[in-house]
Amino acid sequence: MAQYEDITVDQGTDFAMELQLGEDDGSIKDLTNHTVSAKIKKTYNSPSNEATIFTSIIGDAANGIATLSLSNSQTEILKAGRYVYDVELSFVDSGGNTIIERLLEGKVTVTPSVTR
Repeated sequence: MAQYEDITVDQGTDFAMELQLGEDDGSIKDLTNHTVSAKIKKTYNSPSNEATIFTSIIGDAANGIATLSLSNSQTEILKAGRYVYDVELSFVDSGGNTIIERLLEGKVTVTPSVTR
């Protein structure tokens, strides 16, 4: 089950969020051969072509560290207000099946920019 966390993004600025992922038993999750992806949408039912896609980098797979980021040009075009987001982890198991797990979800508040 995904954890819930609300985040705030300042319109027109760079945004980054580092995640350290763990297993249910408290050990660190090895992210080798895993992919992390995340999107922001106005509502859960908004079309996929209206989503803002985070850049996702697994920086230290052995220690379960991934970073999600948005550039200032991406946050510039987001209108101030509330959005929803989620973060998913995917990998291919030994049987060749793609496994997708939702890690994190919540609301995004985009705060308006004065200096534009």
